[in-house]
Amino acid sequence: MKGEILLVKTHNGGWVFPGGQVEVGENLMDALIREVKEESGIDTAVSQLIGVYSNTGIHKWYDGVTDVPTKLILDFVCRPVGGELSISEETSESEWVPRDKVLELVTTPAIQTRFKAYLDFKNDIKYMEFVTKPEFEIKMNKTIN
Repeated sequence: MKGEILLVKTHNGGWVFPGGQVEVGENLMDALIREVKEESGIDTAVSQLIGVYSNTGIHKWYDGVTDVPTKLILDFVCRPVGGELSISEETSESEWVPRDKVLELVTTPAIQTRFKAYLDFKNDIKYMEFVTKPEFEIKMNKTIN
């Protein structure tokens, strides 16, 4: 696990970092720990915030009617503290991947961009605004000191 990145393969989105949404009444740290456990089987401790992202692309939800609001995405480094790799209703595979192999598995441009920001992390938090539809485009890219 040392020097490896935890990835999960979703049923419709390919390989990604484990993650998800904060539930009603849940705090951010608990949500992060819960989502990683649910999707991968791995227990984690949150270590450090490394990136903040806004997906401001406007497109329709799965119902074809509702506009999807801007997504705020926070990337954290976590360290494993237990558990065993497993899958979930949302994931078909989970795997520890060597850092230098992640970009061979991750094909979604937004996830690739976020992983590259992680690789370049030097204790300055990255902020990016991007859109994913109709095609991926970075609108803003800056460092927050």
